[in-house]
Amino acid sequence: MRFGPRHSPPAYRFAVTVVRPLLMSLTRRRWRGQEHLPRDRGFVAVSNHISHIDPFVFAHFLNDEGIVPHFLGKVEVFDIPVIGAVLRGAEQIPVYRETGQASDAFRAAVDAIGEGKCVAIYPEGTVTREPDLWPMRGKTGAARIALETGCPVIPIAQWGAQQILAPYGRVPHVLPRHTMQVSAGDPVDFDDLLGRPVTAEVLAEATERIMAALTSQLEVLRGETAPEGRFDPKIEGLTVTGRPKAVRPSDRSGPPRGEQPTQWPDDHRGEAEDGA
Repeated sequence: MRFGPRHSPPAYRFAVTVVRPLLMSLTRRRWRGQEHLPRDRGFVAVSNHISHIDPFVFAHFLNDEGIVPHFLGKVEVFDIPVIGAVLRGAEQIPVYRETGQASDAFRAAVDAIGEGKCVAIYPEGTVTREPDLWPMRGKTGAARIALETGCPVIPIAQWGAQQILAPYGRVPHVLPRHTMQVSAGDPVDFDDLLGRPVTAEVLAEATERIMAALTSQLEVLRGETAPEGRFDPKIEGLTVTGRPKAVRPSDRSGPPRGEQPTQWPDDHRGEAEDGA
């Protein structure tokens, strides 16, 4: 799918012609679980967020399976000249965080699902602040869309982009070529939640199931076991947006995970690539 699926918007196909050759030349790829991606209906694809460049990897994985992702992304990116025009032309969905327009993205996503499209969401809402790059506490947007539409939610874990650009980093490291690992899993099970009133408790349960599924997928990619408890940036005193400045110890939803760094690392490139 070098130029993007034929039914995709022209701006999307243009972006693919520019970005995909760069990804093909600068990275190695290890894709898994493509059989879990629905082909006959709209669905929500969720992923962990480890770097500002991982949306390109996420989109690459979906595009190569003939699926056009419609990302929910912060409106500030849509306001960037040229980039914003391409995003809007590619039918991506702006999110007006912390404003009265925040519901517009939800309605647009529900409509997209109804049209049989793939809506791509980072349920953490931002690049993870968890010091070891495990998924944080999730926001409820993906769960709301799934419970409203009854569509599948496919967890798609990724690992490797942080080796090119560290979380909140500024200087990319493209050499040596790094392996981008992406793995899609089974749909998250919401059968017992569908049809129930969408209360705060139901949303919290559905959201945690999404984050648990992503974490399980990521454990396989990393060959590690995630810490117990879900990292919550608000409890840690971190801002909702922007580059985090500090992490302070506090009570968590799980057992303590040891000493936390007082400053966010400038470079978190992960372990050496496996050479695939």
